[in-house]
Amino acid sequence: MAPQRNAGASAEAELPEYAGHYRLESRLGSGGMGVVHLARSASGMKLAVKVVHAEFARDPEFRGRFRQEVAAARRVSGAFTAPVVDADPETERPWMATLFIAGPTLAEHVKRNGPMDSTQLRRLMAGLAEALRDIHRVGVVHRDLKPSNVLLADDGPKVIDFGISRPTDSELRTETGKLIGTPPFMAPEQFRRPREVGPAADVFALGSVLVHAATGRGPFDSDSPYVVAYQVVHDEPDLTGVPDGLAPLVQRCLAKEPEERPSPDELMRELRAAAAIYDTQAFVPAQRTRTDDRPEPEAEPGTGVETGPEPEAEPERDAEHGADQERGADQEDEADQERGKAPRTVGTADERRARRPGRRAMFGAGALALALVGTLVAVQWSGVEDPAPDNTVSHTTPAGFAPWATAPTAAFGSVHCSHAAGRLLCTRPGRVFALDPDNGRLLWEHHVARTALSGPPVVSGSLVQPSLVQSRGLEALDPASGSPVWRRDVAEYRSIAHAGDTLLLTGTDGTITGVDGASGDTAWSHAVPGHRTPSFASFPGDPLAYAASTSGDSSSTLVTAIDPATGEVAWDARLPGALTPVGTADGSLVLISVDAVYREARAVVRYTPDTRRTRSVPLPVRLAQPHGAVRGGVAYLTGTGGRLVAVDMGALRLRWSLETGITRGSAPVADDRHVYLTAPDGRLLAVDARVGRLVGQTAPRMAAAGDRVAATLPRPVLVGGRVYGSAPDGSVFGVDGSDPEGW
Repeated sequence: MAPQRNAGASAEAELPEYAGHYRLESRLGSGGMGVVHLARSASGMKLAVKVVHAEFARDPEFRGRFRQEVAAARRVSGAFTAPVVDADPETERPWMATLFIAGPTLAEHVKRNGPMDSTQLRRLMAGLAEALRDIHRVGVVHRDLKPSNVLLADDGPKVIDFGISRPTDSELRTETGKLIGTPPFMAPEQFRRPREVGPAADVFALGSVLVHAATGRGPFDSDSPYVVAYQVVHDEPDLTGVPDGLAPLVQRCLAKEPEERPSPDELMRELRAAAAIYDTQAFVPAQRTRTDDRPEPEAEPGTGVETGPEPEAEPERDAEHGADQERGADQEDEADQERGKAPRTVGTADERRARRPGRRAMFGAGALALALVGTLVAVQWSGVEDPAPDNTVSHTTPAGFAPWATAPTAAFGSVHCSHAAGRLLCTRPGRVFALDPDNGRLLWEHHVARTALSGPPVVSGSLVQPSLVQSRGLEALDPASGSPVWRRDVAEYRSIAHAGDTLLLTGTDGTITGVDGASGDTAWSHAVPGHRTPSFASFPGDPLAYAASTSGDSSSTLVTAIDPATGEVAWDARLPGALTPVGTADGSLVLISVDAVYREARAVVRYTPDTRRTRSVPLPVRLAQPHGAVRGGVAYLTGTGGRLVAVDMGALRLRWSLETGITRGSAPVADDRHVYLTAPDGRLLAVDARVGRLVGQTAPRMAAAGDRVAATLPRPVLVGGRVYGSAPDGSVFGVDGSDPEGW
């Protein structure tokens, strides 16, 4: 694609003017992690220079990933890649310069000129097999081979974008779990066993790329990336349109098990005849004229899914034209020894089409077995989730408990639950209801005005307080029957919280009203000094409620503790930085310290009011949109990206840090043995609280509208050794918390 000027997605698309001593002339492409520019060396050689976005340049973890990309690209520089000319991953704005490759990507070529013929396909397959052979020989697994990462140059195909590749001796190889890639071109093991991805995954991708080149679509085709992911793992590929002479070889590349796929050397031996008459001009026939003026499909902002043929699995990645894409490498790949086996019989195109299973029907029955879809969508939400109510009880599981799940519902959205009065108390839009925690049986339900619910019901004054609707005022229900006990009209309020037996309403003028949860009567009403319109947080086992207001310049936070029954101030303190309370431990308040600009968690702070002493523990990686909880003196924090960290607030040290492999999680909940959190696809994850190891997860429970994800994820509920969760399909379920490995 021709270079473009002033076409960037942001003001920095044309900035900076230089990368090292290379002057940036024009923009070649843009992605979620940076911009690729056309530049020239001192001798006039054309270069493609990738410059990382400023917002990622300050992230130490991303810098490590970028160093890995540079190292991988340097190791594989050769006839089948874009050679690295220069790079500086340590400068303020990291950059990498590669030789500019003239020619379209395979994706662009197929869009403009249609599918390739049999001769072109054989030559493309031979060229890519040679490229993979050289890449694998230096100990690198690409992991994102796809049409937009293949350039059709005059001297043959070039493989680009090593942003999520992993050298076998990489310093980052111990990172775990994230599913990164493009679903139609990912191998089954990238979804099922992301830590065990080896060179055979690239061979699977090669097969998918060949199908795309032959037909204009992938071997697993659907409008939904979630359906595509299921097909990759469970369905046979659709090879309709692939020339019969190539179909058996492509079928072998697309084998479900890595050991059944041929190695690049085997592919080259079978394609040696094509290599003898290699004519790369066959890749670029005369272009067709578009018959309409519609723009090329682009990625939809915030969805992480392209409207074109290659939906992305990571939300902040976008295709770049004629240059690398920016990707982070979080997965751990163990290189497998590849062994080719005899080809399976695939028959003619008509026979293959007749044998192809009904994939959409199968997806509805089998999607619960695929632990993937949480990595495919990112939803923006703000703030730290309200730590109340207490969703943690004892961890001794009564004998005879059997896992259960309620039936999915037609309505989209997860149910939010809590536990009190021997019942699971739950909300979904328009309903408050109670379930028997032993078996999930519905005990009662109560209809309320339909609204966006902010969390589960709470019990205050021994009565159920549903998620409140301003137009309906306050309402309290009998936990045994769900019948209203009292109702009260109240003035307009900005927020509501509960602490013990008191409801705390913050009015629009900043006045705080304490309402007795048992009677609905006003206990007190006045402003809290130093706070304009505060919101309150309360924590299990602590009788106080806490308000935190950050100064306009984010240099300090006023924290005030009040007695919710009387409204009297117990203590207040102005602490440095922008802080949010998340729990208490041994007489101290635990807070998250966030960055003033990006609102990312950078440290955990312990404030002890008796001594007025403040101590902090830096986090190893900043957490975007953080939330957390405190249990047994340990703070558990998570944020966008799925990282979960444990900080010992007594010893003031990091206990462990884990990449869970999900895009984000609910606020964590912990007992003495495990930490639990909910994934966007409805999975319940269990992590060993001592060492930070993922020990179990339930199956996904996606809604019928699989392209939608709730903005607020429901926090798990722990009761008597049982763990209760809820999912986007509207179901509520209970499992034995003592045996996560058996989930």
